[in-house]
Amino acid sequence: MAKRILITGAAGFLGSHLSDRFIKEGFEVIGMDNLITGDMKNIAHLLNHQNFEFFNYDVTQFVHVRGELDYILHFASPASPIDYLKIPIQTLKVGSLGIWHLLGLAKEKNARILIASTSEVYGDPLVHPQTEDYYGNVNTICPRGVYDEAKRFQESMTMAYHRFHGVDTRIARIFNTYGPRMRLNDGRVIPAFIGQALRGQDLTVFGDGSQTRSFCYVDDQVEGIYRLLLSDYTDPVNIGNPDEITIKDFAEEIIKLTNTTQKIIYEPLPADDPMQRQPDITRAKEILGWEPKVSRQEGMKITYEYFKGLTEEELFKSEHKDFSRHIKR
Repeated sequence: MAKRILITGAAGFLGSHLSDRFIKEGFEVIGMDNLITGDMKNIAHLLNHQNFEFFNYDVTQFVHVRGELDYILHFASPASPIDYLKIPIQTLKVGSLGIWHLLGLAKEKNARILIASTSEVYGDPLVHPQTEDYYGNVNTICPRGVYDEAKRFQESMTMAYHRFHGVDTRIARIFNTYGPRMRLNDGRVIPAFIGQALRGQDLTVFGDGSQTRSFCYVDDQVEGIYRLLLSDYTDPVNIGNPDEITIKDFAEEIIKLTNTTQKIIYEPLPADDPMQRQPDITRAKEILGWEPKVSRQEGMKITYEYFKGLTEEELFKSEHKDFSRHIKR
């Protein structure tokens, strides 16, 4: 009999790719998303699949799933600065009430649960590269603190259920991930730069561009998450690509990739924006036998082709199709 897995945030960027992977592996996938930031077009190709069903539901409410359940992936959360600055209360609630309800469901069903944490738990790091043993440098009351603290609380709640109730848990600390199905207008570096290039706009770099990021292609990220879920390891694991680059150098790479003539313009750096991001993936290598395979150059070509294939309407304004007949409420 096929294993059953619940994926929250299934209509989002990562959630939709995870849904694809688990369908491919022969799982019965239950997708759940309240569509506050997710998009049904990301899973439109799965809606008629016999092993996929979708529920339009907010996990900050009580969560119930009929029948047996083997695994839960909790990926429901705004994940971009534009989103969590626009909906700060919902961001905090999905990282507190949402994880509480899903941990309760995991306990009830005797299911293994993996939560999507983030490199943002490290804040503006004083340790470089960041290891899982580093506790972080986070401003709890800054605007972006709603996301950082939601994820930090989510980790604490997960470990509490693991230790007190014996729930089988996994924690993935996800670093910057990119690929097809990202939203152009979500405020993250890659879609922002590519969107500006395709619209003929200058590329906006915040600060002087010396801050660094490390970008992991989505297929590599999904592979790491898949291996972590099926492993026996319960402490947090960094999943990311340690190939570090400054934002200024990355903007220049985008200009070269897109063959555009735009220039780079500079704007003030947002408050508490981390200056360095680079995962130490020693633990993932040793525990999971995992490391990224797709180079930034290769992954960016695929991602650029995806965005280049968008219609003019999609490029300037998101398109929302009616998939209501497929949604269970």
